[in-house]
Amino acid sequence: MNPYVLATLLSSLGLGTTLTFASSHWLLAWMGLEINTLAIAPLMAQHHHPRAVEATTKYFLTQATAAAMILFASTTNAWMTGEWSINNLSNPLASTMFTAALALKIGLAPVHFWMPEVLQGLDLLTGLILSTWQKLAPFALIIQTAQNIDPLLLTLLGVTSTLVGGWGGLNQTQLRKILAYSSIAHMGWMIIVVQYAPQLTLLALGTYIIMTSAAFMTLKMSMTTKIGTLATTWSKSPALTSTTALVLLSLGGLPPLTGFMPKWMILQELTKQDLPIVATTMALAALISLYFYLRLCYAMTLTIPPNTTNSITPWRTKTTQAALPLALFITATLGLLPMTPTIMMLTT
Repeated sequence: MNPYVLATLLSSLGLGTTLTFASSHWLLAWMGLEINTLAIAPLMAQHHHPRAVEATTKYFLTQATAAAMILFASTTNAWMTGEWSINNLSNPLASTMFTAALALKIGLAPVHFWMPEVLQGLDLLTGLILSTWQKLAPFALIIQTAQNIDPLLLTLLGVTSTLVGGWGGLNQTQLRKILAYSSIAHMGWMIIVVQYAPQLTLLALGTYIIMTSAAFMTLKMSMTTKIGTLATTWSKSPALTSTTALVLLSLGGLPPLTGFMPKWMILQELTKQDLPIVATTMALAALISLYFYLRLCYAMTLTIPPNTTNSITPWRTKTTQAALPLALFITATLGLLPMTPTIMMLTT
């Protein structure tokens, strides 16, 4: 892609998100989301492969539907209340419609079906943008309006997403689809606590972005998109293989890795709010997710010779990817748990 075009698209992505962050008016927030969608579409379709074009079309249609619903919800709310302010979402019909639209935008279950399909059709770097940057603007709106949304609806969306995210990833062999289901499960963790402690949602979103970036960059570095080829990466770079296994376990939320911190604090908050059944369900759903991360770790680190692998070893040319961002993200993914007391002090 032409570097000027790429720079324009990336700056438009930044502009769209910043616009939504800064807005207090519904139309401005909607405009930011639209700029975001339109800026990422050419990045998704840049390879001119039928898969990429199909993924772009699916993504565009779902995002356009969500944007239309947001516009309809905000118009309904303005009609009923006479105000366009984001903080004044007092009409129950508008707030439910708005929640459904944002759930569709970020891929929460039960409106998550586009997410694995779209991510599967993209290259890893565009997939990384879709899984991380594109979640920021909708979450800014969710956090601003969380107090006006029905708590039962948010709880149902959160629990359903963690269960579907765990269950859907069990039988997958494609790594991008596994990361898509992982994203759905993590979104569930964030949405469940947004009504009680929005700062924990931000913490979970931050750690999710760090861990997912490390996972995508590792796969890009080792040029791997399937579990079968993951089993042959150890011969190319043994150090990267061992850190990748730890990154996956961090995504699963195992101590003493960074991924344990948000889950631990969210479960603590749910217990404080006298929701032991919800907290137990979330913890059990996290175990389902952990199974497929362990499956990846097993394929990656425990099937090396003298065991025989059924997959053909692919050609791996020398990568042009910079190693520094990957090293920074992996370090953050593995070692931020000791920061927990500081974070707890900041979030309470």
